Amino acid sequence: MTEGPGTEQLTVVVGLGNPGPRYAGNRHNIGSLAVDELASRVGGGKFKAHKAGADVLEGRLAGHRVVLAKPRSFMNVSGGPVAGIAKFFKVPASAIAVIYDELDLPFGTVRLKLGGGENGHNGLRSITKSLGTKDYHRVRVGIGRPPGRMDPADFVLRDFSKIEAKELPFILDRAADATEALITHGLEAAQNTFHALN
Repeated sequence: MTEGPGTEQLTVVVGLGNPGPRYAGNRHNIGSLAVDELASRVGGGKFKAHKAGADVLEGRLAGHRVVLAKPRSFMNVSGGPVAGIAKFFKVPASAIAVIYDELDLPFGTVRLKLGGGENGHNGLRSITKSLGTKDYHRVRVGIGRPPGRMDPADFVLRDFSKIEAKELPFILDRAADATEALITHGLEAAQNTFHALN
């Protein structure tokens, strides 16, 4: 997604979530789970603690150099680690792709975009503030709206339902595929492919 003369493309892919086993199966952690799926495709490497406050894995994805990152902070202060990683690897915001949960998309839907609003997502709000721009790529993974009058803040911190949990591996696979397409073919081509699927 970013290339200069004589330099190899580097993309930082960030999976949003909350740290620790208590939150591991929450809807809010779907971004972090998708990055784990990408890590399995990088092959052989393990996440290592980085001084920026994230777990990081460097490797190659479909021939492209990537840095996969999972902030070790809570969701609403994700921006500090993301900005720290961007500074360390000297990448502009446009070379960052953030995978996160999206309430306003039906469960399992995957959408890609560059920039735009945060739509009430505290993780994105923190990243935008820390980077000083909205112009980073987003991989939006739909988790649907809460049932009845449930508070969205409670809904995102609940685990996936049994039915959702059965579908989850396929959704994480699709989110990883979409991210890989974004890195390999660019935003428009990835949108044309994945927006037609759901």
